[in-house]
Amino acid sequence: MKPRITQFCRQPTSSCLFARPSLLRPICIPQQPLLTLRTFSSTPTALNWLAPKRGHKTKSRKGRPRVPTGGSTRGTTVVWGDYGLRMRDHDRRVSAKAFQIGAETIKKRLRGLKYKLFTRVCANIGVYTSGNEVRMGKGKGSFDYWASRVAVSKIIFELKGELHEQIVRDAFRLAAAKMPGLYEFVRKGDPPVMGITKVEEGVTLEEMKRPRMVLPLEASAARLPATTPP
Repeated sequence: MKPRITQFCRQPTSSCLFARPSLLRPICIPQQPLLTLRTFSSTPTALNWLAPKRGHKTKSRKGRPRVPTGGSTRGTTVVWGDYGLRMRDHDRRVSAKAFQIGAETIKKRLRGLKYKLFTRVCANIGVYTSGNEVRMGKGKGSFDYWASRVAVSKIIFELKGELHEQIVRDAFRLAAAKMPGLYEFVRKGDPPVMGITKVEEGVTLEEMKRPRMVLPLEASAARLPATTPP
């Protein structure tokens, strides 16, 4: 039995292209080493803030935005940038598409300028909807889009760079007009907000955490006679 010899055809000819399959010679292409998708680097990869990192395994509930009942002011001040855009009317659920349109509007207005845009929210809540004319029941429906629960007085965007304040105000105004809700312009160093009340001069955190209504125990204790002489 003769050994099988594999022949190589470097450049196909016209006769080879139109020949019968039985007369074609086998072509062996040397395999090249597979290239890795990402080489080693100490720089972290940029994450997508418009979708969660690991997707969704279970369908998330509708839920409600965070309400700082304990007097927290977290997320109401500018941290990384010089200017910020803060929601001021009430909490709501904002879609990732609205955030994307707002960010693109800011980048379009500041085109050609040196700046850095920071995002303080992440669209990690899945919204599920059913089709039209579908009867009630039988689950939450299929996945529709990603959204985020934005609390009241939450900072959405921050800007840092060699920018004039009026230009930043105009960019935030255009972005706020294309997103649901009412927003306000804030600077770095502005006082924090507890709920919808700004903690400014004359207003302290201790005073805000104190109950405004006199408790029944305190009212009854005030009417009791003192045990020691004044």
